Amino acid sequence: MLHVQNLSKSFGTETLFEGVNFVLNPGDRSGLIGPNGCGKTTLLRILAGEERADRGSVIFDPPGLKPGYLAQGFSFADGETLAGYINRMEGDLPGLSSRLETLAAALAADPGSGRLQAEYDETLTRLSAVAESAGQGPAVLAGLGLNRVPPGLPIATLSGGQKTRLALAGVLLASPPLLLLDEPTNHLDLEMLAWLETLLAGYRGAALIVSHDRAFIDHTVQRILDLDPEKHRVREYTGNYSDYLRQVLAKRERNLSQYKDQVYEIRHMRQDINRTKQQAAWVEQTTTPRQPGVRRIAKKVAAKAKSREKKLERYLESDEIIEKPKMGWQMKLEFSGAQTSGRDALALEDLAVGYNGRALLEGLNQVVRLGARIALTGPNGSGKTTLLKTISGGLPPVAGRVRLGANVQLGGMAQEQEELDPGLNALETIQAARPSSETDARSFLHYYLFAGDDVFTPISRLSYGVRARLSLARLVALGCNLLLLDEPLNHLDIPSRARFEQALSGFEGTVLAVVHDRYFIETFATQVWEIRDGKMLT
Repeated sequence: MLHVQNLSKSFGTETLFEGVNFVLNPGDRSGLIGPNGCGKTTLLRILAGEERADRGSVIFDPPGLKPGYLAQGFSFADGETLAGYINRMEGDLPGLSSRLETLAAALAADPGSGRLQAEYDETLTRLSAVAESAGQGPAVLAGLGLNRVPPGLPIATLSGGQKTRLALAGVLLASPPLLLLDEPTNHLDLEMLAWLETLLAGYRGAALIVSHDRAFIDHTVQRILDLDPEKHRVREYTGNYSDYLRQVLAKRERNLSQYKDQVYEIRHMRQDINRTKQQAAWVEQTTTPRQPGVRRIAKKVAAKAKSREKKLERYLESDEIIEKPKMGWQMKLEFSGAQTSGRDALALEDLAVGYNGRALLEGLNQVVRLGARIALTGPNGSGKTTLLKTISGGLPPVAGRVRLGANVQLGGMAQEQEELDPGLNALETIQAARPSSETDARSFLHYYLFAGDDVFTPISRLSYGVRARLSLARLVALGCNLLLLDEPLNHLDIPSRARFEQALSGFEGTVLAVVHDRYFIETFATQVWEIRDGKMLT
C-alpha cells in the first residue's frame, strides 16, 4: 500500500532524517514517535504530498491512492459551514461510479493493462468505503462532541478545538484506504478518545499515527516507528508502545552489560601491560652488562608489552569498540513512594466552587491523606482548574471550606509555568527559592535532570518540558509537600513526559494533578477523582 524508500530531508545544514525505509500494508497500524522537532510532521507532510523530500521515493500501491491526512492547524474553505464540509467529505458516489464505469470500459479494450487494473481495484475499494460510510456524519460528529453545533454555522466561528475535531471527522468520513494522523488526540476528552480507539480498531485501511498519548498508541497500533533525532533514522519495533519500551530497555541493559564487560577487559589489559613494562624496567635496572642473556629477555618482554599497547590503542580507535549507552528518555517508572495512610493533608468540606456565586462543582467532601497521588480528570470546562484555584486560595469557595492539614505547605504549578521568572536561569531560580551555595544548588538540580551548563540557560530559552521539571524542582526547594499540578504534561512530547515522570518519582509528598494522559495516570495515581455532570466521582 505504501513503500517509503531511502527518504531524506534537510533544512539548510540541519538534517531531519535520512535513509528512512518502511512499508505499510492494508490493515497495518503504526505509531510514529520521537521528540518534538525530529521531523515527524515533515515526514507525514511528504507522505501526504504537501512537501517534497530531498532524496528517496514514496510509492503508493495502487499508484492513484490518495491518503487521508489530518494535519495540525487544519484549514477550511472560506465561508464553509459544518454541514457543507461534512457532505463534501463523505464522498462523491456519483463521481466514483462514473469513474468506475470509464475504467471498466478501458479495461475491456486493454485487459492486459496493469495500471488500469490497479486503478479500477482502488476505485472499487474507494466506492465501497464511501458507500458504507454514507450517512455516518451524525454518528461521527456525536462521537467527537460536535453533534450540538448548528449545521449551518460557519466553520470560522468554531473554537480551535472544535475545528481540530471537525477536521478529524472529515478525514474519517472520507474513508481513505490510508490514514496519516498528526496528533489526532488533541482536544479529545477520555470518552472521545475511547470512541476514536474503537473506530480505528474496526478500520479496514492502514494508519500511520503521530501522537504523544502513550495509552492511545498502546490501544491502537501494532508497530512503532522510532525517529531517532541523533541518528536521523527510523527504527522499527513490533508491538505497541509498551512492547517498544520493553524492547528498548532490554536492549539498553544488554548494551550496558557489554560495555561494562569491555571496561573491565580494557582495565585488565592495561594493568597487565603496565605490570609487564614495570617488570622489564626492573630487570634492566637491577642487572649489569655482564648479564646480557637476562637483559635480552627483558627487552623482548618490553617489546611485547609495547606491541600489546599499540594493539589496544588500535582496538580503542576501531569500529569494534562499544560506546557507553547514553541515558535515553525511555524509562518505566513505579511511583512506589506514594503512601495513602497517615494524617490528613487536605480536606474538602461541603465545598462548592465556581465564579460569581455560580457553582461549577458542589457537594465536595473529600479527604486526602499525606503521600496520596491523585489524578483529577473530567471534560474541559467542568471545573478542574477552578477547584485547584479554590484549594490554593486563588478563588473563594461558593460554599463550604478547604482545610489544610498541620504543617502542610502548598505549592502549585500552572499550565504555562507562569510562576517562573523568564529572566532567571535554573540555578538562580533554585537559589532564590532556597538560599544555598552553587555546588548545593547544582547537586539539587541534578535530581531534576539538569546537568553541566544546563543550569545557566535562561528560562526564556527553555522548552516546556524543561520548564516543567524546573517548576517541580522550585516547589520542592520551597519546601512544598502538597503539590497542585494543572496539566503538567501539556505541550510535552513523549520524551519530555518521561523525564518529568522521572523527576516526579522522587517526590515523597502529596500530589493532586489535573491530567488526561492515561499512561501517566496508570503509573502515577493511587486515586482518581473524575468530574462528571457537576459531581465528583471517586
